[in-house]
Amino acid sequence: MLSEFKAFAVRGNVIDMAVGIIIGAAFTKIVSSFVADVVTPPLGLLIGGVDFSDLAIVLKQAVGDTPAVTLSYGRFVQAVFDFTIVAFVIFMVVRAINHLKRKEAEAPSAPPAPSKEEVLLTEIRDALREQNRT
Repeated sequence: MLSEFKAFAVRGNVIDMAVGIIIGAAFTKIVSSFVADVVTPPLGLLIGGVDFSDLAIVLKQAVGDTPAVTLSYGRFVQAVFDFTIVAFVIFMVVRAINHLKRKEAEAPSAPPAPSKEEVLLTEIRDALREQNRT
C-alpha cells in the first residue's frame, strides 16, 4: 500500500495539480486585490456606493438576550454581485491572453531550411553561373 501511495503521489498529474492549486491560490489574491482595489471603487462610484449586504428580512424580533432571527439575503446578493465582477475581470484577462496567443500563432514563421537536394542544386547552379562568367 505504501508503494502504491508513493507511485500515486509522485505521478506527474498529481504534482501538476498541486502546482496548479498553489498558483491558483496566489492568483486568487491578485484577482481579489485587483477587483477590490481597482475595479470596485469606480463601479461603486458609478452605482452610487450601493451595498446589498445589509438587506435582510427579520423572521423573529430579538427578545431579551435572544438575538433576532434574520434572513440575510443581501449578503447573498452582494456575493453574487462580487462573483460577477470577478468572473468578468477574469474573462477579460483570459480573452486578452488568448488574443495575444492568437496573434503569436498567426505571425509568419521562418521559412523551412532548404533540403540537402536544394542546397546541392543551388551549389551546382552557382558553379555553372561562375563557369559561364569566365
